[in-house]
Amino acid sequence: MLRSVVRTTARNLKLNRRSLIPNDIVSHFPTPTTSPAAGTLIPSLDHVHRCFSSSKSTKSTITKTKKSEGKKSKSKGGESGAAGADDGEFAGGSAGDELEAGRAKRLADDEKIPSLDVGPNGRPLFTPRDVTLSKLSHKDIGSYFKFDEAALKAVLPEGLASGIEDEFKESWRPSLLVRKSFLDLRDNFRRIADPPMWPSEGKGGVKPKKQIILDGPVKSGKSIALAMLVHWARDEGWLVLYAPKGRDWTHGGYFYKNQHTGFWDTPLQAESILKDFVKFNEPRLRELRCHVYDPIVLGEGAGVGYLKGQDTMPIPEDSTLYDLVQMGIKSTHAAVSVVVRLRKELSLVKDVPVLIAIDQYNNWFTFSEFEEPVTPRSCRPIHARELTTVNAFRSMMHDDMMVGAFSHSTAVGKLRKDLPDVPADARQDFPRYSLDEAEAVCYYYLRQRLVRREVFSEENWKKIYYLANGNGAEMRWLVPFMR
Repeated sequence: MLRSVVRTTARNLKLNRRSLIPNDIVSHFPTPTTSPAAGTLIPSLDHVHRCFSSSKSTKSTITKTKKSEGKKSKSKGGESGAAGADDGEFAGGSAGDELEAGRAKRLADDEKIPSLDVGPNGRPLFTPRDVTLSKLSHKDIGSYFKFDEAALKAVLPEGLASGIEDEFKESWRPSLLVRKSFLDLRDNFRRIADPPMWPSEGKGGVKPKKQIILDGPVKSGKSIALAMLVHWARDEGWLVLYAPKGRDWTHGGYFYKNQHTGFWDTPLQAESILKDFVKFNEPRLRELRCHVYDPIVLGEGAGVGYLKGQDTMPIPEDSTLYDLVQMGIKSTHAAVSVVVRLRKELSLVKDVPVLIAIDQYNNWFTFSEFEEPVTPRSCRPIHARELTTVNAFRSMMHDDMMVGAFSHSTAVGKLRKDLPDVPADARQDFPRYSLDEAEAVCYYYLRQRLVRREVFSEENWKKIYYLANGNGAEMRWLVPFMR
């Protein structure tokens, strides 16, 4: 009896193993369509070098992440709601909806009481309504700038930074702290675009930098400052290429080895880059003429291979940058080459200031998700610099204005100080909240009813600051626990 059970179990394990092995390999290598290879598990290397797709299912991962984030936000929402001004607001999780409704009602009533909009030392908690990002000065440091959320999303159609979304969601108000580090960043690029209005370097001024990397500890506000800089630049009429998720350039989709350049083409990412770029910049792109009229070299399309009978696509002499971008959007074979050409065209634009802003920039100095099969049983990880789109935009060794922000939440790891293709003085430390900034932040959370007034004190908010070590996200999470 025991022997029969063991034999049955061994037979099932063999069957399961046979059913699992082909599925795992098919996820990495497309199945050959020819009949002789139908029985093989691994296709020939010739086919592998011709066509690739990302083996990781990002859709399922994203779905799971969203579900887990939803659960976390619900639990935190209950805690935040419990930090209202009245004891009645502290209740169990089952009353979460009532707590949120009660907090919303009280916040609406608070809007009618201007005396509540007071920050540390009696200073205004919010900037004046008529002040724009361009008019912000050092006297506004420590105050909160109110955004129109719909207008903000219109100016940043590529997407808001996660730090901005979290701040708006938890505080229930579309406002962000005005920090000295942001004003210094804005003024740096303002001096480059309009130098006569600022003192020269010889008279005591600081020489502005055209290329800057925002580095610093996790959750120090780098992505928020970069998004605010893009907002300001677009308000000023600049042409800005903004990539809020630079990591997406190196993850997911099809990838092909370009036989002409030796780099790896990612047509789906290229198409997404062009679509994001044209969302806000379409009116300006229609006004700017192309400077380079060499034909666009066609590559492999996303999942469709090469275009038969055509290797290049001509550019009419009267084309605008908008026409160039549309070529890449409409033709998957031209998308990657159009992104490379767009980078050259941006360097030649002289009518308006041009800014390239890349968030999660540190992902471009490590390995991508893609792998190149070397043998039937081994693969070589592909570095981000080997991707055509990343290679076109990564370098800062030029005369164009460019700013990148490191995102340590993407778990890239610590990079060396001297990065390739980056000026030695480009890396700039972006600090966490100072003690004065933390005080303003805690007063703002008090105003937004994340903490009760009877327990709010200088001693308590300093405890929160030192416990979080100036981490903005941790401070926002800890404030409701003030007792």
